[in-house]
Amino acid sequence: MPQISLDEIEQTVRRALSVHGAEAFAAAEVARAVRKAESVGNKICGLYYVESYCQQLRSGRVSGTVTPQVRTPRKGAVMVDAGFGFAQPAFSHALPVGLDAARTNGVASLSVAHAHTCTSLGYFTEQIAQAGMIGIGFTNASPIVAAPGGKTRAIGTNPIAFSVPDGQGGIAMQFDQSTTTVALGKITMAKAAGQSIPEGWALDADGNPTTDPEEAIKGSLVSMGGYKGWGFGLMAEVLAAALTGSVLSRDVKPLKAPEGAPHDLGQYYLIIDPSVSHDFGDKIKALAEHIATDEGARMPGQNKATMDPVEVGEETWALIMALATA
Repeated sequence: MPQISLDEIEQTVRRALSVHGAEAFAAAEVARAVRKAESVGNKICGLYYVESYCQQLRSGRVSGTVTPQVRTPRKGAVMVDAGFGFAQPAFSHALPVGLDAARTNGVASLSVAHAHTCTSLGYFTEQIAQAGMIGIGFTNASPIVAAPGGKTRAIGTNPIAFSVPDGQGGIAMQFDQSTTTVALGKITMAKAAGQSIPEGWALDADGNPTTDPEEAIKGSLVSMGGYKGWGFGLMAEVLAAALTGSVLSRDVKPLKAPEGAPHDLGQYYLIIDPSVSHDFGDKIKALAEHIATDEGARMPGQNKATMDPVEVGEETWALIMALATA
């Protein structure tokens, strides 16, 4: 399997997006996110999505030329309209404004409206923590989850992410997960590989447990922890859709379909300035040290290795190279 450097991955993805209609800033921001995903082995949010991005740029399902519009309707509320473009450049436009609002008010919200799928939500909260703030994020997705006891898809995998600074310029905790037992991408990858899935991941169209990924895709995913995960997924829906003016999951079409209506997804972030607490850094350090007392135990996101170069499948890399020269 080829070993490809992160620099080459980022540069090639940027070229591919530019060739298919993205302007320089949008292409660079999305390519940077792909690089980050590949560096930590998050294949589902990395090169896996690039062909879809390119197809949807060509079809007009996502705009690569829009300029995100940032506004502040309240002192502690920052909103950016992505204009049916990529989430990454929209967030980059709004983040400095959101950070300033949090420094002034102690806490601020940053809403991203009418955006393409953001893929890795933790990619964004991590940037908040790297700026010394606590970041909590929510987003929604195409409908794939039914209410416990039901079979009608109502919400998406609706991930929640949070990142916490350590008070010393680093990150103490990084957590990013869907509110379902497993992300939809793992189901689709299992289907592509001809593999079964563990029981407890999904239900078929009749609401029965299934280990067949094809039946799972026709049916629905299971919320983590049953009603508890369902509640978190619903709250993510409220914040990401209702509070940003973006669409409910029920109205989002399949994310990787080459053509169709724009995703029109929302993201909602809370930005909290920990400097309001005089001993925040000390408490975080003490917490991390206490957890690490047991061998193998750690704060989420700690000791996560990054790779450079990374292994990329031959067919995948050939496709990315072809997209960059199309």
